Amino acid sequence: MKITIACVGKIKEKYLTAGIEEFTKRLTPFCKLEVVAIGEERMPDDPSPAQKQQVLEKETQRLLNIIPENSYVILLDVIGRQLSSPDLAAKLDELALSGKSHITFVIGGAFGYTDDLRRRADFALSFSKMTFTHQMIRLLLVEQIYRAFKISRGEKYHW
Repeated sequence: MKITIACVGKIKEKYLTAGIEEFTKRLTPFCKLEVVAIGEERMPDDPSPAQKQQVLEKETQRLLNIIPENSYVILLDVIGRQLSSPDLAAKLDELALSGKSHITFVIGGAFGYTDDLRRRADFALSFSKMTFTHQMIRLLLVEQIYRAFKISRGEKYHW
């Protein structure tokens, strides 16, 4: 299985980079993981609603451009469906059994997404009702993907 994470922004904190690298390495036996990040749009310190909308539209279009054409798209979205770790494992198993060999998880920027990206998504996933930085959610996502593969194989992950 190939998994792409399409996201906005660079990881600035070393502890997040180290965690992402560790789980990426652990995922090697289970899937081919690729992270494709677009740069964040520049914005003034106190943006107007119109400036926020403009950034949102630009970032959304750039994300749409990097999503592989035949990929099953899972949008990380606060208004998405919440799944437990075993439910995510079951979802990935179900996709694999139905012939979906490429899954793209999309993590938006500070202002989220436009409806164009929501329409492109096959599934919307919410990690929580809480808000996380898009850098932090990238670490949480790779950890949960790793956990899902371990659960699917009946292997111990934590005690």
